[in-house]
Amino acid sequence: MKTSDLDQAFDAGDTVADSIDWSKARRPNTESRRVNVDFPAWVVEGLDKQARHLGVTRQSLIKLWIAERLQ
Repeated sequence: MKTSDLDQAFDAGDTVADSIDWSKARRPNTESRRVNVDFPAWVVEGLDKQARHLGVTRQSLIKLWIAERLQ
């Protein structure tokens, strides 16, 4: 199916999900890369305390804070 045909079908409200090969779908800028960072013990303790307070994991908290800072 051509892109223009897919656009027209979508604009018309037709279901286009069956026309897409989801196994090849990707979300840009979401590929993960592993990074190792060493923190002093007091920083890790503070991160853990804040993570528990928010009900998230330490890793999630670090990702969130870094993403906010980069924006």
